[in-house]
Amino acid sequence: MLAGAWSSVALLAEKMDHHPECFNVYNKVQVAMPSHDIAGLSEHHIRMAKYMEEQAKRFV
Repeated sequence: MLAGAWSSVALLAEKMDHHPECFNVYNKVQVAMPSHDIAGLSEHHIRMAKYMEEQAKRFV
């Protein structure tokens, strides 16, 4: 993802108080979304993942 898309993901994460673990090296971005307060996936995970997918598609 380009810097602008990545910044928008960071802003959404802050707004949702849901902070994925992000690694950005050269041309590869890796994101982990661990759960600290629930077991499994939450609506926050799904919303964040869909948003990241939308942002990534803008640059493919």
